[in-house]
Amino acid sequence: MSQTQHQADPNLHEQMTAHRIAPHIFVDDAHKAIDFYKKAFGAVELSRHMAQDGKRIMHAALIINNSLLMLCDDFPEMAGGKSRTPKALGGSPVFIHLQVPDVDAWWKRAIDAGGEVELQLADQFWGDRYGIIRDPFGHSFSMGSPSKKA
Repeated sequence: MSQTQHQADPNLHEQMTAHRIAPHIFVDDAHKAIDFYKKAFGAVELSRHMAQDGKRIMHAALIINNSLLMLCDDFPEMAGGKSRTPKALGGSPVFIHLQVPDVDAWWKRAIDAGGEVELQLADQFWGDRYGIIRDPFGHSFSMGSPSKKA
């Protein structure tokens, strides 16, 4: 298995650098996380770089909702022996927000893929239909779109 795998995309560099801020998250099993994000959010995989052990992912890049999400497996040996996943840290104080055109469809797809409800999807006072799910790896994703009632 090659240490570096890329989708055949001539615009990879442009897609990787077009964003001004992009989350880079740690997960317990990056292979499973990528599969989940593809099912839950329609993610498109841009790249996947394997670690020297041939098992863990050192770096992967996905496009979700036209935005970049980077992720990797946990490497405690590169962080003074400390794990940096939400599960190891007892959760994460960060939500990754997806502003989408049809939040009900996105919500259903994420729940069907295995996301857990943190805040039930509902019409909110600020005018969005909004809810929060937690992925199987401990990361929280908020989702919203303008409420049809607004």
